[in-house]
Amino acid sequence: MTILVLGINHKTATVAVREKVAFSEEKRRFALQQIREIKLAQSAVILSTCNRTEIYLHDKFIPPQEESEQNRQWLEGCIRWFAEIHQLEPQALENCLYAYQNQHAVKHLMRVAGGLDSLILGEPQILGQVKQAYQSSTDYYQQQAQAMSGEFSRLFQKAFSVAKRVRTETSIGDSAVSVAYAACGLARQIFENLQQLNILLVGAGETIELVARHLLRHGVKKLTLSNRTLSRAEQLVHKLDAADIRILALEQLQSGLNEADIVISSTASPNILITRDMMKAAQQRRKNAPSLIIDIAVPRDVEESVAELDSVYHYTVDDLHNIIRRNLSEREKASKEAEKIIQHECEDFFEWLKIHQVSDLIRLYREEAENIRQGLVEKAIVALHKNEDAEKVLQELSYKLMNKLIHSPTQAMQLMVKRGNTEGLQSFSSSLGIKSEADKESSN
Repeated sequence: MTILVLGINHKTATVAVREKVAFSEEKRRFALQQIREIKLAQSAVILSTCNRTEIYLHDKFIPPQEESEQNRQWLEGCIRWFAEIHQLEPQALENCLYAYQNQHAVKHLMRVAGGLDSLILGEPQILGQVKQAYQSSTDYYQQQAQAMSGEFSRLFQKAFSVAKRVRTETSIGDSAVSVAYAACGLARQIFENLQQLNILLVGAGETIELVARHLLRHGVKKLTLSNRTLSRAEQLVHKLDAADIRILALEQLQSGLNEADIVISSTASPNILITRDMMKAAQQRRKNAPSLIIDIAVPRDVEESVAELDSVYHYTVDDLHNIIRRNLSEREKASKEAEKIIQHECEDFFEWLKIHQVSDLIRLYREEAENIRQGLVEKAIVALHKNEDAEKVLQELSYKLMNKLIHSPTQAMQLMVKRGNTEGLQSFSSSLGIKSEADKESSN
């Protein structure tokens, strides 16, 4: 059997190329249908995100040896299909498409699920995306009255448990490595509990959206959004699906500052929006209660001298970048521990796979032997009912049973001889208790 992953990601292709090979939900179902109809593989999972498109394929009947002709032809066929479904020439993908098989494919899946192959090292969202891709394939096969192969299903369950180990046993996800998350992390360091604090967000762009989502996930109840264009602020509130967020016009910014324990600002304004005088007035109204103000904007939204005010903690985007650099360094250290976990779990999966395949082989061999036995016994009973000589019937039964049962092992031994597999022959003969002439002489 062979496990194969074909993919393109942020490290191998530009966003312009990644857009061309993305899968919508409708296209994903069509692709799974095609894979089944043309018998490209027995099972498949399609992962498509903004940073990567990967197709995981599994086929029990493709030899795992990459140098075999059948394997080579199958790989080439998979690449052609991948290009055709996206209406591209294979040459357009040759410099950005990667292909991994078996151990390399399994290790890659585990690294992806664990966030070790992400644009932001250790980011947690990818695990949910891998789970969703797996569930989509599982649902599709069930609707087709089929089932994903047991080995493939076991592989993805293994990848999910590995990702959980990576996140719980290492610190790879502990430190913020984006500006938005670093800002929220800084707020949590200064204020132990954010839930009852008044938080003012200035702006309505992508960074403020990320900050707002992070704060809402941490149970923040008192959130105010101030923006020059009210309609854009209203759109963001609708997008966040949080109707209790208060909206202020930029002209009402002083009112928001008077109440805010935390201010996070990120606008595209060319001018200072929050001056020292504004913050001084706010602190007088707040009776100098501690206030955190984080200016993520470039050019800056907050006058630098606000840091001179008592009880005001002022941070700029440069401060956050310094935090991010330190945190990335910590994540890189943690990733080395994660790689060890993945290597061990990859080896563990293939140990299970070997045992599973041998168990299947033994089961099938015993079933075939039982079928042979039953067939010959039925013929013998018929012969006995015809009053044929019982001794002759038994002799014929035992002779035919022996020949049929040793036929497959004999072929296997002949194949091992042709391939020069002396170790296999020795193990086989030892299991039967057979000694070679050299072994007999040495024992004498």
